[in-house]
Order: sequence, then C-alpha cells, then structure tokens
Amino acid sequence: MKTQNAISLVLRIGIAVIFLQTLYFKFTAHPDSVYIFTQLGVEPFGRIGLGIAELITLVLILIPRTKIIGIGLSFGIILGAIFSHLLVIGTEIKGDSGGLFTLALVVFSACLALFFLHRKEVQELIGNFLKKMS
Repeated sequence: MKTQNAISLVLRIGIAVIFLQTLYFKFTAHPDSVYIFTQLGVEPFGRIGLGIAELITLVLILIPRTKIIGIGLSFGIILGAIFSHLLVIGTEIKGDSGGLFTLALVVFSACLALFFLHRKEVQELIGNFLKKMS
C-alpha cells in the first residue's frame, strides 16, 4: 500500500508540475499560447479560462481528500488538449517537434494510471454521486 501511495503522489505531482508550467504561458499571454487559442477560436477567454481551470485542478490533485476530483478534472482537460491537437492545431506547434503534444500524452497516461491505482475510490465516489442523484 505504501508503494501505491508513493506512485500516486509522484504521478499527481508530475501532472501538477506540467499544469503549473503551462500556466505561465497562458497567464502571460505568451505568443505560442495566444497562437494555439487563436487557432481554436477562443482567444483570450479560452486561454484564461483554461488556465484558471488548470490552477484549480492542480490544487485539487495535490490534496489527498480531493485527489480523485483533481484526477478526473485533469483527465477531462487533457482529453480536450489531445483532441485539439489531433483535430485542429496539429501535433507540432510552431516548431516544437511535438513537445506539447507529448506532454499531453504523458498527463493522459498518468491519469489512466491514477484511475487504476485509485479505482476503488473512483467507484465509491461515482456510486455516492449516483445515489444522491436518484
């Protein structure tokens, strides 16, 4: 169990660091970030809104009590990024050799691993949610 917790913490910190790194680009209106969100047709509101969502997510994923919500939000955010790359902006952005897309795949893989590591907690959270909805 200790190994599982350690792996989980490393993966969650990794996701948080990647999101934290991208926040700088979003909140400073870095030309590459502006380019991406212009291509998506949501500049500046999409860039700033996503930055806020990523900031909230990185906090939630690091807090043990809210980590499952953070993992779920991370998964949703990164699916959006992957589909944006594949369907609109391409896997290479302004000569980055696919670096941003690769980071998205790393976060996606980490989220899948976290869902597996915490599958009982995820099932419990979903079960509790469904009970409250019925």
